[in-house]
Amino acid sequence: MKSLSLQPYDHLSRQEVAATLDNLSRASIAVLGDFCLDVYWTIDPSASEISVETGLKTEPVRAQRYTPGGAGNVVMNLLALGVSKVHPVGVLGNDPYGRELRRLLEAPQINQAGLISQSEGWATHSYVKRYTGDQEANRVDLGNYNHLSEATSDEFFSRLEKIVKQVSVVLVNHQVIGSIHDSEAFRARLAGVMEQHRDVCFIIDSRGYHESYPHAVHKLNDREVMRACGVHIEQDDVLSLESLVTHIEKLHSLWKSPLVVTRGARGCIVFGSGSKNALQIFGVQLPGRSDPVGAGDTFVATLAAIVSTGTNLTAAAFVANLAAAVTAQKLFQTGTASPGEIEELGANAEYAFRPELAESPHHAQYSGGSEIEVIVEPFPALNIRHAIFDHDGTISSLREGWEQIMEPMMMKAVLGAHYATADETLFHRVKSRVRDFIERTTGIQTITQMHGLVDLVGEFGLVPADKILSPAEYKAVYNTELKALVNRRLGKLDCGELDAGDFTLKGAVPFIRALHKSGVRLYLASGTDEDDVKLEAARLGYSDVFTGGIYGSVGQVTKDAKKIVIERILHEVGGAFEQLIAFGDGPVEMRETQRRGSYTVGIASDEMRRFGMNLDKRSRLIRAGAHAIIPDFSQWEKLWSFLRLPPL
Repeated sequence: MKSLSLQPYDHLSRQEVAATLDNLSRASIAVLGDFCLDVYWTIDPSASEISVETGLKTEPVRAQRYTPGGAGNVVMNLLALGVSKVHPVGVLGNDPYGRELRRLLEAPQINQAGLISQSEGWATHSYVKRYTGDQEANRVDLGNYNHLSEATSDEFFSRLEKIVKQVSVVLVNHQVIGSIHDSEAFRARLAGVMEQHRDVCFIIDSRGYHESYPHAVHKLNDREVMRACGVHIEQDDVLSLESLVTHIEKLHSLWKSPLVVTRGARGCIVFGSGSKNALQIFGVQLPGRSDPVGAGDTFVATLAAIVSTGTNLTAAAFVANLAAAVTAQKLFQTGTASPGEIEELGANAEYAFRPELAESPHHAQYSGGSEIEVIVEPFPALNIRHAIFDHDGTISSLREGWEQIMEPMMMKAVLGAHYATADETLFHRVKSRVRDFIERTTGIQTITQMHGLVDLVGEFGLVPADKILSPAEYKAVYNTELKALVNRRLGKLDCGELDAGDFTLKGAVPFIRALHKSGVRLYLASGTDEDDVKLEAARLGYSDVFTGGIYGSVGQVTKDAKKIVIERILHEVGGAFEQLIAFGDGPVEMRETQRRGSYTVGIASDEMRRFGMNLDKRSRLIRAGAHAIIPDFSQWEKLWSFLRLPPL
């Protein structure tokens, strides 16, 4: 993978994101393209009758809803972003759907002078989505047979010429059959306008006509890149990063234009924006369910809005990536993203770093024949004076198997009285959601996981509201079962059947003692209750080396021990991030430490054996931003040299 001309893009800080969004109120943008109306009809058969004329059953509409779609949804996204002036430029039919769309686009920020109605040969693009309960029937489409008249085309370009002079960005949208773009003559005229106005940034978001519009920024998704290069991709085909970057470079060479390539949950790639390399912007890991509908429109609207303020293309794509993630969290709707929502997500975003490497152990690269997988080499300025360690799974294996306790406990909570009677489909649906939740929340405070459990119980709706426990009550149920397991193991320790070495990872204790002896200040920070962490570290015989303190959960979601300790250390050292390192087997310590610029070592431990690699952990740790991965501390002397610690 080193052969790729692909580099990770440095994340914008919270302050940089906020400053970028603050400028949107002065943006002025034209949206040129396919303006559509999305029509939602709720069919209720309870009022159905037999039609006298046809003898067929009628489909009564109980409720109807209309929203702007296509380029219209892009306009709504620009309004949500706070853009001061938006100029829609497109063609509507002289029909009820066209009049409804105009009504929906009425706002002080919208100048409709660029919307033209064609009476003959043009129907407003409308998509009627009929639902009976949760079941959607075949969609009814209007506008597929549109034909742009010569007179309408002339009027279109006459108005466009006036509008182009009032904006800094024109977003060109194409996504339907029967589009204005389907005319070769239209595409040639639009390309001519773009040539005449090279001072204006044109952003092309098209499903098939990118090559018709040179001198523009091209926004495509990964599969559109491959199709543009003549490569057939099946829906379920896995698209390799190597192949994608190769074809992005090919299109850039062919079109001589910058490309922004979206990859769904994997983020996006920007090429040709001033850098010699393609820049990879990582996707955002969302905590709950997601719905990608509308996320593409949010992305391109945000990209255009930010570019219009003079911000460089890659920074604009970074913020657009956050905005798309905001929309993806809004279920069962074509959502938008406001500046406040984008800032809030960006402040605590959990990025999915290097997803391809995370899924590909065979691409791992190791340091000097060791078991140390190197993702990012230690920083040249690395000077370790402070080290944070997670406890469970990093040093101790006393709590090994906690997932096998939490999973059935959560399933019982979600299913409630249905636990013993649930059919196979429901049972496995709950199990899948619970397992996914546990995997995504490994390493965070138990109380935070229990807040998520309350949400899960409410999501499935199988437990009456007055029977749902509080997060603290669910935590008490879990802790009772887990402590029973821990106490049995401590009992074996006390009676001499087992010793401390049977409950610690290979090499962990010698490593932390060597660090302590060398003058590195050690901190133990865990999502487990603080009293339990202190007790277990003492019983296993190494609490004395953690002179920086032992910290755990105090039962408050806002007081995460790992975050607090990291901030405290960086405050003590005046922000000297090169003096801090974190070791852990969970995403939280990796994410929070690398977010502040310090080095991270992920421990992909097999807690049952206490040595060897757990590939699932490896994947999670890489996605969370780990800079290096080790399976255990059995090669701690090599790790010592790798981290440039002083000679032993």
